[in-house]
Amino acid sequence: MYGAILGDIIGSPYEFDRGRKTKDFPFFDKGARFTDDSVMTIAVADALMEAMDRGVMDNEAAVKALLIDSMHGWGHRFPNSGYGGRFYQWLRCNECEPYYSWGNGSAMRVAAAGWLYDDFETTRRVARWTAEVTHNHPEGVKGAEATACAIFLARTGSSKEEIRDFITNDIGYDLSRTCDEIRPGYRHVESCQETVPEAITAFLEGNDFEDVIRTAVSLGGDCDTLTCIAGSIAEAFYGVPEYLKAECENRLPAVMRAILICFHQHISATRG
Repeated sequence: MYGAILGDIIGSPYEFDRGRKTKDFPFFDKGARFTDDSVMTIAVADALMEAMDRGVMDNEAAVKALLIDSMHGWGHRFPNSGYGGRFYQWLRCNECEPYYSWGNGSAMRVAAAGWLYDDFETTRRVARWTAEVTHNHPEGVKGAEATACAIFLARTGSSKEEIRDFITNDIGYDLSRTCDEIRPGYRHVESCQETVPEAITAFLEGNDFEDVIRTAVSLGGDCDTLTCIAGSIAEAFYGVPEYLKAECENRLPAVMRAILICFHQHISATRG
């Protein structure tokens, strides 16, 4: 999850088209901070680890209940992190019903699902569940599935061409445009269908973790979320330099840092 959270932090000063559409920018601008993307990434990871600890990982209702509780808990703990209007209303509502959103929030928070499971079908199924508690529109589900599946494929040895083929043929995203073609006319938009393909394209074109982050930021748009998604996949493919992991931890409050470290200790322990 370091990649997702770093993408969020590094991209945050350039959200709402405040960047210069260049890869030449300070990696940690003075305005760089974690946003709702990081808070909800932590919330989903916390819930999915608890589901595994309780042995309810195959129980859709139980997993969704844990997700809702965790997202509400973390959202209330960090209420001023830049949530979208409909999601903020959901956080304040006792009913907790999904609201048929296709927003990119489902894709930016799903990183943990791409790492936790040993098989592809479980990864895709749990990614869908993490979306459906709020973003139960087909495009919202699609964005979460695409991101988690790309992470799974990247960490299990698939090539970029294989990842591209899956996203194009199985998910149905058009990845035919290059970043140079996307960049000039791309503006702030918060839908999965206009964020996730661009984030995946930035990953596909990047040469290493840092280059993926810089490429994603250079596109503009909903920059923290786009770069969060691209960074989550880039971590699975390239890894994250240790100095950036340390920088990430130092920029999080202790309670979020504890979940991040616990998550990666869990991954290390289960995979040797």
